[in-house]
Amino acid sequence: MLLFKKKFLPAIRAGEKTQTIRLWPYRRMRAGQRSYIPGVGYIRVTAVDQVDLDQLTDADAVPDGFPTADQLKAEIAELYAKQLAAGYRSYRIAFVREEGAVKTATEKRQ
Repeated sequence: MLLFKKKFLPAIRAGEKTQTIRLWPYRRMRAGQRSYIPGVGYIRVTAVDQVDLDQLTDADAVPDGFPTADQLKAEIAELYAKQLAAGYRSYRIAFVREEGAVKTATEKRQ
């Protein structure tokens, strides 16, 4: 299961956010794996790559839902301060939302 802050769920449901950066002591997911996002439904992981946060570019930030790498890095620093201090590795998880995913109340009314 992948957990996201509520502010990211609309972008995931709309297909605008198709990746996330996670800090883990070791790789926890693999390409091809199916995972669940509460409030969104099932996704299929398409890639999991270790990344260097200092090397992230604006092009890397856009699929994560951020206009710039600086904004993405600031969010990571806020969310993962303890993990950064502990030296955890950074992983980029790319995913696609599976058809038949959970619909929001608004989507159900349409």
